[in-house]
Amino acid sequence: MASIELFDTVQTTLPEEYKQRTTEELIQRANEIKSKLGSRLFIPGHHYQKDEVIQFADATGDSLQLAQISAQNAEADYIVFCGVHFMAETADILTGEHQTVVLPDMRAGCSMADMANMEQTEKAWEQLVEHYGDTIVPLTYVNSTAEIKAFVGKHGGATVTSSNAKKMLQWAFKQKKRILFLPDQHLGRNTAYDLGITLEDMVVWNPIQNNFEGNPHEDVKMILWKGHCSVHENFRIEHVEQLRKEEPDRQILVHPECTHDVVRASDLDGSTKYIIETIKAAPAGSKWAIGTEMNLVNRLIQQHSDKDIVSLNPEMCPCLTMNRIDLPHFVWALEEIEKGTPMNVIRVDQSIAADGKLAIERMFEHV
Repeated sequence: MASIELFDTVQTTLPEEYKQRTTEELIQRANEIKSKLGSRLFIPGHHYQKDEVIQFADATGDSLQLAQISAQNAEADYIVFCGVHFMAETADILTGEHQTVVLPDMRAGCSMADMANMEQTEKAWEQLVEHYGDTIVPLTYVNSTAEIKAFVGKHGGATVTSSNAKKMLQWAFKQKKRILFLPDQHLGRNTAYDLGITLEDMVVWNPIQNNFEGNPHEDVKMILWKGHCSVHENFRIEHVEQLRKEEPDRQILVHPECTHDVVRASDLDGSTKYIIETIKAAPAGSKWAIGTEMNLVNRLIQQHSDKDIVSLNPEMCPCLTMNRIDLPHFVWALEEIEKGTPMNVIRVDQSIAADGKLAIERMFEHV
């Protein structure tokens, strides 16, 4: 949190009055404030958000897409970002000085993003450069803190998304012999493998132990940060094997944040956008098992009733931190804006924002 300055009011506990209001009252207030503020208010909603919140979104999408759209809405004074902390940071980096980014619930974080902090990364970089010399370019998944984006930007690297990871790895390998990939080892491993890099030429860096896991030999091309998505790691190979046994005609579609064995055993893998578009284009009557966040899976089930869709893990729960933003917190945030006292304002320090924006812009240049 050192990179973030929180201005105005930072939430403590949701006032009791919001817990007492009915759903109908909360919906009415949200609509009233949206109507009153008009174009001064912009509400981006991530695909993984609850339906009770996503219904008010002016745009839905993945984190970077929503940050870009927010930046394009120059007339909006307030960006109420329905997502998690790192997404609001990215929005603040890309939006103008006159715009205020608000996160309705400050508890909405990302366990993956929290798996790489600046202290760990600086220690790792020092040892990696000592071991491999000036042969490494850092890349970070956009699911990372502003500080990590800034570190990558400062050291000649770029951000990546799950949609453009292949292109960005190809770009990075033209810069240096090796890539340090933060903070999700699975996206890094799966993407590199698809580009023909063997598992033997990848090594994991453990930021807790501050050392390598595996053999850091001279031919290593990928240094994978030991981080992961807590949701996507819950799709396991036994789920795939059970489904193949019971329903061999059901296609399996997973996100590349899943483990390598699950991705390899599935029929298709791709970004959230890819998953949505694949289901949309699938023929009526087709059967699918999807390995991604449950709010999105449930929404796809509702939107495509002509198709047979289930979760790859039948016991899967929605992302707990994504679920932090609920209707009461959302309306609370809107009413504070209406009063002129916005709370949970996200401000990234200018020096960090500049380097973070550099990493993002490098990505835009090459995709």
